[in-house]
Amino acid sequence: MSCRLYVGNLAWGVTDQDLKDLFSEAGKVKSSQVIVDRETKRSRGFGFVEMETDEAADAAIKKFNGKDLKGRAIRVNEAQNRGPGETSGAPRRGTGMRDRG
Repeated sequence: MSCRLYVGNLAWGVTDQDLKDLFSEAGKVKSSQVIVDRETKRSRGFGFVEMETDEAADAAIKKFNGKDLKGRAIRVNEAQNRGPGETSGAPRRGTGMRDRG
């Protein structure tokens, strides 16, 4: 199992430190990051936590998946690596096809 976890359904006010503090209850946290929009700097509602060991990551999934954090039931599971050329599925602004007419 990977030590990197995906954390979804985050409340807008959750910070990197909030994630680190919470996940520290399951083991040593190497890093925590709430993903923010590049333009607005506002949370995108998900983040990643990297645990030091696979055991800590497994414990965190069991302990925190569905747990309430700032009024939202968070979703915690193993982060999936993107393959070469894969995107999140959402087109970036300004890269879509323009009307040709």
